[in-house]
Amino acid sequence: MDADKLKQMADKLRIHSLKATTAAGSGHPTSCLSCAEIISALFFSEMKEDDEFILSKGHAAPILWAAYAEAGLVKEKELVNLRKITSNLEGHPTPLMPSVKVATGSLGQGLSAGVGMAVAKKLQKSIGRVYILLGDGECAEGSVWEAANTANYKKLNNLCAVIDVNRLGQSQETMHGYNTDEYRQKFQAFGWESEIVDGHDTKQLLKALEQARKSLGPFVIIAKTIKGKGVSFLENKEGFHGKALDNNLLKKALKEIGNVNIKLKSGIKDRKTEYQFINFPLDKYKGRGKFSTRDAFGKALLNLGKKNDKVVVLDGDVKNSTMTKYFFESFPERSFECFIAEQNMAGMAIGLSSQGFIPFAATFSAFWTRAHDFIRMAAYSKANIKFVGSHAGVSIGEDGPSQMGLEDLPMFLSIPESVILYPCDAVSAENLVREMAKHVGISYLRTTREATQLVYDNDEKFPIGRFKILKQSKNDKVLVIAAGITVHEALKAYDELKKKKKVNIRVIDLYSVKPLDREGLIKNAKECGDNVIVVEDHYPNGIGCAVSEILGKVKHLCIKEIPRSGKPEELMKKYGIDSSAIIKAVQDF
Repeated sequence: MDADKLKQMADKLRIHSLKATTAAGSGHPTSCLSCAEIISALFFSEMKEDDEFILSKGHAAPILWAAYAEAGLVKEKELVNLRKITSNLEGHPTPLMPSVKVATGSLGQGLSAGVGMAVAKKLQKSIGRVYILLGDGECAEGSVWEAANTANYKKLNNLCAVIDVNRLGQSQETMHGYNTDEYRQKFQAFGWESEIVDGHDTKQLLKALEQARKSLGPFVIIAKTIKGKGVSFLENKEGFHGKALDNNLLKKALKEIGNVNIKLKSGIKDRKTEYQFINFPLDKYKGRGKFSTRDAFGKALLNLGKKNDKVVVLDGDVKNSTMTKYFFESFPERSFECFIAEQNMAGMAIGLSSQGFIPFAATFSAFWTRAHDFIRMAAYSKANIKFVGSHAGVSIGEDGPSQMGLEDLPMFLSIPESVILYPCDAVSAENLVREMAKHVGISYLRTTREATQLVYDNDEKFPIGRFKILKQSKNDKVLVIAAGITVHEALKAYDELKKKKKVNIRVIDLYSVKPLDREGLIKNAKECGDNVIVVEDHYPNGIGCAVSEILGKVKHLCIKEIPRSGKPEELMKKYGIDSSAIIKAVQDF
């Protein structure tokens, strides 16, 4: 492509961006102006149909929408509807615009998703490449370097990052300002090939992109640019980040840029992401033995993998604890060791999901809290990810509080449209893996470290959004709602209360924590005189909060202080979630 024509297209993109942000009365026009030549070179010369693009500096969305308009994916007249509630052209990129595969705007996440996309392209044996445009400010995020590390480890020669080094952040100069060699040294330290260019010189950009295609590993283009480029009263000026021009200043800016009538073709296309569920057999359990739900999860995942080659698994160096090891051993090409970098693992899962794969990502439930921001952005990306957290609660025992997942439930409860599943035995665990695989969206499976007694027969079904009544009579005094490990404590309490105290309680296994069966819970609570106990191996802001939103005041047995090391049974007794605590709570009604 002729470099001069790309320069003209860059100015046309500037004009679109300025008009759109002025019409909206908000946005980030100066951040768009700095990357205009980069976007022009990528969209109208470099990228082809099988390629993917992520705007990691998501606040520059107006210039992305402008490029889509010039590529024929959006009507040009729609650009002035930027940020309106009636438009899909949101303030930061989301999949409401079909061409967007990954929502961005929480800075520092685009490269991780790009790594996942590049890995997916390799799995698909696709010639497609992945391009990510980062801002210089977001390179202060540690997740960028988790991703850079993994990209080199995976030798992703189909991955190219471009950094828009425009010097100015939101409130001040960025960490390295215009010291582009600092960025080069950092990426080179992680094994990347690199090139520093004038980000407004389309000839230099095209040459660097050509180098990237020949690279043996990931490649980064460090593009020195001017924030507000093309408009003299905005160029390299502080205080204009996130400020749209008024109509008078817009006229002045457009006059400086001048008229541009160029039209160029782009190779990019809209592609819809589709997921296919394929049923798979579950293991059969005999008798009433003890099995851990984490192990049952691992076996079900293996059986799923045998039937569906779109299933991939990511693990954070704990596969012999999460039990993803079975899948890793059988399907090494679809297994990704992400090491101890949970943010990047979640970001990679987003990228893999965007290409039609079904990622299961697993670590200790405690460690998912580190990746909460990536998980929320996965939801905004409409990703189809199955998160799994093992080693939940004080029942893990002697490892102590740093390893005990006690904060994970409210994290996933807060994610819109998410599903949370918490099995109590091996049969329910395997069935719930099947339910997760069917569900399209964000779901979370909470597994238990220790072996637990089988509760269910092999032919039991576990639809999402329901619960199981394990013990019931017409004379039930109290409704006890439990999940996971506490189901077994509730059953012990039931036996002792019925045998020694002649008191009947109703026991519910709330295997589906979200969504909840609202009507079913209300009905059962009423039949027990609205005497309700919720018992969970979690801090107070978990299942009890979700249930009390439906039933009102409940007795809540949970972990109410920072726990310590000890044997599982000692800890459950000390913190008041064992059978003896349930019995006492029943007697207090």
